[in-house]
Amino acid sequence: MVSGEKSERSGAPARRGAARTRGRPRSFDRATALEAALLAFWEHGYEATSVSDLTRVMDIGAPSLYAAFGDKRSLFEEVVQEYGARYGSFGDRALAEEPTARAGVARMLREAAAEYTAPGRPHGCLVIHAAANCSTAEVEESLRQRRNANIASIERRIGADVAEGVLPPDTDAAALARYTGAMIQGMSQQARDGASRVELEALAEIALAVWPRG
Repeated sequence: MVSGEKSERSGAPARRGAARTRGRPRSFDRATALEAALLAFWEHGYEATSVSDLTRVMDIGAPSLYAAFGDKRSLFEEVVQEYGARYGSFGDRALAEEPTARAGVARMLREAAAEYTAPGRPHGCLVIHAAANCSTAEVEESLRQRRNANIASIERRIGADVAEGVLPPDTDAAALARYTGAMIQGMSQQARDGASRVELEALAEIALAVWPRG
């Protein structure tokens, strides 16, 4: 009886130690996990991507996800930042680097055709697609602000060309910018519906035909 009790006591610390080992979150590569989350949100949108979906594709447990990224909304905000830096910056570069607003938009639309249909990743634009069927007001508003900020950037570039005489003085910069935004958003959805790069490039050329000439 004594030996049995002694054996049970001596075994208890080992079992507690084993439990602690099993419960310790394993290490993971944060950048790899973030990319996996980005692709999941890009493919399925914000609302349709659950925490269990995220832990599965990121290959981490929920405690590790919360410890490293916060809650689902915080993770998504970081994903959107990462998407903008890695995949969505072509539009800003085009406006900044091309000599005129028209040239910048032409490049933007053509690059959108390539980016939105690139193989090996979801098609379309994450910022546009993730808002579909989104019932989380804060996320929906954040994405709306990003899209409107993009349109505002285009409008400022057009306005600068009007002021410099590159475009006619009666050019409606706001309407032309919103038209461009509508084309970008439409191309994103068309890409998700299966449109090819060549088809979207042809659409871009038609869109450019309505631009006024200086």
